[in-house]
Amino acid sequence: MTYQLAQVNYSRLLAPLDDPRLAAFVAGLEPVNAVADAAPGFVWRMQTEDGDATAIRAFEWDAGESAGVIVNMSTWTSIEALAAFVYGPLHVAFLRQRRKWFEKVERPTTALWWVAAGHVPTTAEAEERILHLREHGPTPYAFTLRRHFPSPDADPEDARDGDPGWLCPA
Repeated sequence: MTYQLAQVNYSRLLAPLDDPRLAAFVAGLEPVNAVADAAPGFVWRMQTEDGDATAIRAFEWDAGESAGVIVNMSTWTSIEALAAFVYGPLHVAFLRQRRKWFEKVERPTTALWWVAAGHVPTTAEAEERILHLREHGPTPYAFTLRRHFPSPDADPEDARDGDPGWLCPA
């Protein structure tokens, strides 16, 4: 069986999406998503039939006092492919501005896990993975880019389990 990498991340909004304080974030969504969609190794991104990922409801149990939660979920052919996008120039520039738009959360709001190729993960699966990561830390069931695990069908000789030096910039 072949596997793909699923990823989810969510953020607590500092203001509603139609608030002027989030205008730069909203304006950047389409270009950032277009880069992701065209990236080598990209497979799938969660969105409505209209192409709107911001309309997806999940993780509302963790909204706190925020203006709401925004969710991103996608699948990739490999950890390397996801990392190349995440640490690419456009996404990094966008990410650097996140404190203007999102609350700081002390617990993990991003999780990665392996799925069978072609499987479309659900928000319920994603919520379960985040909760598992929060309770147990990185494991093969739910992990991070910094502490990751090889796909279930990886050759153990080729696995670089959790070595962030080869993947994540310091």
